Amino acid sequence: DHQGAWIDETAGLFPANERSRRRIAAEAAWTAFAMERDLPLVIFRLPGIYGPGRSALDAVRAGRARRIDKKGQVFNRMHVDDIAQVLAASIARPEADALFNLADDEPSVQHEVIDYACRLLGVAPPPLIAFEEAGLSEMAASFYADNKRIRNDRMKEKLGIVLRYPSYREGLDAIFAASG
Repeated sequence: DHQGAWIDETAGLFPANERSRRRIAAEAAWTAFAMERDLPLVIFRLPGIYGPGRSALDAVRAGRARRIDKKGQVFNRMHVDDIAQVLAASIARPEADALFNLADDEPSVQHEVIDYACRLLGVAPPPLIAFEEAGLSEMAASFYADNKRIRNDRMKEKLGIVLRYPSYREGLDAIFAASG
């Protein structure tokens, strides 16, 4: 959690929940494993993943979309095709001991993504609910504990990445167009 500030791969790690602490421990374990065996290691820190069959469009169509408002909260996300593009670029240009933040270019508010999906589908968006009144499960609420804007400059520069879907809008447009 960086309270909404922009961060890159050099940012300190401030876990806001147990899931984040487990991720940090996993990175440390993989780093130790690679160092002990003199193996190259590339770590990819992933944001929220979306794509066909797993997007705001699917949530709206299924009637499970919720527009939750937590003041100042943004989420980072990335289309699965762009994640695959990064992995392929890393294989093609191996860089030992690398760490990459993966994310699109536009951290954004959750309810704006749902609004956009509703516009594409031509349906009214669900009501906006305050985070404190949303009654989220512990797991769902944990996603709102971290608040940061992820810089993806290193990923682009070191791996030569040009995002196919630089924001959720291009990603949802493509998913919508492909869904007929």
